[in-house]
This record gives sequence, structure tokens and C-alpha cells, in this order.
Amino acid sequence: MKTFVIAEAGVNHNGCMEKAKRLIDAAADAGADAVKFQTFRTAHLVARHAPKAAYQKHTTDPDESQFDMIRKLELDEASHEALIAHAMSCGVEFLSTPFDTPSLHLLTRKFGISTVKLSSGDITNAPFLLDVGRAAKRIIMSTGMSTLADIEAALGVLAFGITCPADVTPGRDVFAAAFASDVGQHALRHQVALLHCTTEYPAPFGEVNLRAMDTMASAFGLTVGYSDHTPGIHVAIAAAARGAAIIEKHFTLDRTLPGPDHQASLEPSELKAMVAAIRDIELVFGDGVKRPTASESKNRAIARKSLVAARALAAGEALELACKRPGSGLSPFDFWHLSGRPALRDYAADEVLDD
Repeated sequence: MKTFVIAEAGVNHNGCMEKAKRLIDAAADAGADAVKFQTFRTAHLVARHAPKAAYQKHTTDPDESQFDMIRKLELDEASHEALIAHAMSCGVEFLSTPFDTPSLHLLTRKFGISTVKLSSGDITNAPFLLDVGRAAKRIIMSTGMSTLADIEAALGVLAFGITCPADVTPGRDVFAAAFASDVGQHALRHQVALLHCTTEYPAPFGEVNLRAMDTMASAFGLTVGYSDHTPGIHVAIAAAARGAAIIEKHFTLDRTLPGPDHQASLEPSELKAMVAAIRDIELVFGDGVKRPTASESKNRAIARKSLVAARALAAGEALELACKRPGSGLSPFDFWHLSGRPALRDYAADEVLDD
């Protein structure tokens, strides 16, 4: 199973196209499958006086509003076009998280982006989820701050958007019916993946709860992955080892840069190490059949044991046996069957038995 690795550039370009392109270069060099940005129109995303999160106050001007902070990080249509082209030239898939319907349509209609990554913050944004269900061919939804009931409700909206005609009036009951229907479940299995996530920057290790991936997979029968906000790379690697089909991780060119997400991001060398470790993990899963491998078969005779003479024996003496390397002779399973029988020939001490 190949893990789909999303290198989350987010807003770590700081509004600079040169940095954005260098982030794409770094993602491609690290071996990530996709590089992801964020697409939004500030006026549609946040009220002018909305407060910042605590981590944003710590990493940016605490007196600046969230509106003013993110307005400086907005990418326009021309920037998207240039970054999509640059990603294509680097051989890495371009993804972005839209935060409003015009941004969603910019990605899906204008640029033909087939996969939409949804933020945890939009899991209760039913009108937007409906637009996503109607616009996107594939959907990856982060589930930070959510319960299973929250996730089910959001999946109901997506199932309705994917399967129901536009003239059907939306609402809680029809969302629930769409989720429960065979056609809705089929659509979700083929078009939607879920990411477990802890929405804190950085996320405390004790609050990661990777076993929730198993719970989500069991509850919904969908592809499940992990969006990692913890420091370092080891939790993302652990998630891949637990079978996460998708890993998403923030990265930056330099953690000391100003901006809300740099401090909780990997630097390029760390991203490369994370991807390399995940690729190693992909190799170790195997097919589940327990059998000797090609590389270890040659070691059987060296590592296993055979029956040997416990002391020098003359022909006709009762066999006194020991189990020692190498494993090229009779099996130690025959120890009780052969012990005490007359030796058919002379044996030196430790000589492998061939009777």
C-alpha cells in the first residue's frame, strides 16, 4: 500500500511567490506526492474583528486582527495559475484547501483541480460542504475537533451533494437519508477520505490518539489517514505504520520566518526524512503470508540447529545427542526418537548426526 504524502505548504509562502515556488521545489525534492496550499478570499472567510487563535497570537503580532493577518497571505488567480504550472513541471500534484465557495469554484471550475482538501474548521459548515459535494470529484476531509456524530453529519451533506439533484431542498433529514442510502454510501467510499487530526499547533503528543483512525475506518468504511500537527516526524511515521493511507504535514523553508504556521512546520530536510521513512514503511507491510523470505532462506543452516554427537561415540554405542549449529543435519525434533539408539558408525564430538 502506497501512502499518499501531502506536503502542506499552506500559507508558509508569506504572500511571496518566490517562496511559494521554492516550497513546491522542496516538496518535490522530498518525494511528496502532492504539495498543498490554501485558497481563500479573506472577506468571505473571516469577520473583520475575529480574534486570533492563541498560537497565532504567539507567532504573529498579537494586536493584529485575524482578518489583517490572513489578508496578507491570500493568493490571487494569477498566482494559482503560476503555482499549478510550477507544480506540474516539478512532477508533484498541486492541491489546495478552499475556504469559501468562490475559492472552491476557482480550483474546480477554473483550474480543473479534481481533489479538494477540506479543513477541520469546515466540518460543520453545511452550505459549503454541499457546494463541495457538488463540485469536487474527490474529497479529503480533516476531522479535527470532531466527534463521530459530527463526521457522520458532514458525510451526509457530502453524500447529498454528490448524489441528489440540485432541485432537492437541503436539510438535516435528507442529509441523513443520503448518508444511510446505498447510493450515498457507494459515493462516499469512492470519493471521500477522512483524516484524523488534532487541531492544535503544535499538537500535544498525549492528545494525538492515533487509534481514532481505526475507529473512523470501522465506523464509516472509508479511506482514513492522518493530518499531523505534532513536532518532529515520528508521529506521522507511526501513523503510516498503523496503516494511514494519507499523511499530511506542514512544512516551511525556515521555521524562524514570521507567520502563523512556520514554528509548527518541518523544514525541507525533515520533510525529506519523513517521506523516506514512510516509503520504507510501505515496503515492510508485505502480503501477510508467514513464510521464509528469499534473503533469509540462506541463513537457515547457519542459524538453526541439528542433532550432533554429545561426545565421541564408537559404532554400536548408545547415541548421546546435543542440539547445536549448524542446521544442515537431522532436525532436533528427532532428539527423543534417536536418543539411546546404537550409533551406526563412529562419531567425533559435535559431529552432525546422519543416522
